[in-house]
Amino acid sequence: MTLKRQHRAPLLGAARPPRCLRRSYTPKAASQLSRFPRTAAHSAKPSSCAPPPPPLLIPAGPAPFWAARRHFVGGHCQGTERVSRGCHGNAACPARPGLASMRGKRAVGPWLVMAGALLVLLGLLGGSQVLKAFDYFYPSRGQQQMYKLDISWPKIPEYFTGQTFCVAVDSLHGLVYVGQRGDNVPKVLVFSEEGYFLYSWNDTVEMPHGIFVLNTATDSSVWITDVGTGKYGHTVKQYSPSGKLLQILGTPGNAGSSLNPIQFDQPAEIFVEESGDMYVVDGDGGMNNRLLKLSTDYKEIWLSGENGTGIGQFKIPHSVTVDPYGRVWVADRDNRRIQVFDKVTGEWLGAWSSCFSEDGPYSVRFTADYKYLIVAQMNINRLAILAAPPVGIIGDCAIVNAIQLADETKPHLVDIDMKSGAIYIAEIGAQQVQKYVPIS
Repeated sequence: MTLKRQHRAPLLGAARPPRCLRRSYTPKAASQLSRFPRTAAHSAKPSSCAPPPPPLLIPAGPAPFWAARRHFVGGHCQGTERVSRGCHGNAACPARPGLASMRGKRAVGPWLVMAGALLVLLGLLGGSQVLKAFDYFYPSRGQQQMYKLDISWPKIPEYFTGQTFCVAVDSLHGLVYVGQRGDNVPKVLVFSEEGYFLYSWNDTVEMPHGIFVLNTATDSSVWITDVGTGKYGHTVKQYSPSGKLLQILGTPGNAGSSLNPIQFDQPAEIFVEESGDMYVVDGDGGMNNRLLKLSTDYKEIWLSGENGTGIGQFKIPHSVTVDPYGRVWVADRDNRRIQVFDKVTGEWLGAWSSCFSEDGPYSVRFTADYKYLIVAQMNINRLAILAAPPVGIIGDCAIVNAIQLADETKPHLVDIDMKSGAIYIAEIGAQQVQKYVPIS
């Protein structure tokens, strides 16, 4: 019988390693190999199951995925395992000259080539899809993941045509509003909570920075802070859900610090209570660094802050939210801290700073149960999940979990669905909004 060899292309980046288990060891092959003399190396140590012979004496060709592969360790048979292709990389083969240094090692050449090819492919793909694919969680030691990415939201991400700066959730009607910037793009996009694009509007919005949805017993409205420098900028505006302009606070196109009439300079964000009282952080890099509380008729109730690092002072107050216990939480971005105030008097209650040594807080929102505070940190692409303090105590912050996003994602502002608990993240680097849902 003539022993025929099938030709097989070598692995890229590496010579064919003379591994003992490169080919399947079958009874048919054994009967053919019985015609060849056994060397001293083969007969030096008997085994309960014969070790495979040298590869050059075995019919070439990869083993099928269903073929049983024997494991030999130290010259003894360790059983069989189903494998899919190539040499399985068992720990050691029966003693053979020149192979001692290869025991317990795998061929790394092919894996290096495959890894390089994967990196090249990712570089070619680029864009937000790669960023989205490589989001991962960063839980504290011993902690389980608290949220997972909803990859089905939105259904068609191509509707994001500009830089997505802000997002707001209308939990009552199941709507999600997204504010984006760019030339010749719709400034406000409206999606369903399932991720379907519904409509957009653009009139009188120049450069949206923050967005907030207010639901009352009789109506709903959308509030937008506009930091543009044109004829619509330096204002806080109220819209109907369909985009009809209802109210303008500030002097459009003119920055200022006056309280009568009210003026803003690049107002960053607004939070409106059901009572109609509103809180505005004014100063996304402008002349003002202050927190204002306004009444339902848009008059000042109290004001806190000026430029500085002391108690009650700010360096770019960037986001604001209110908890059910009468406390106002402000992301003091460039001071790398969160400051807390009494919502009735404006009295300073405390500050958190130890959690923000790497990057300052950009956005603050409470979870639906008010047990945690979600904080976006744009420059390190992270959402920190902080334990909310009990009533009457501010103390210091404690990060209990986190969502680590991909590089250059740049999460800017977030909002929470107060019914489902989902987190929506406006990412100006990836130019998209992503949805994370709680893991039950």
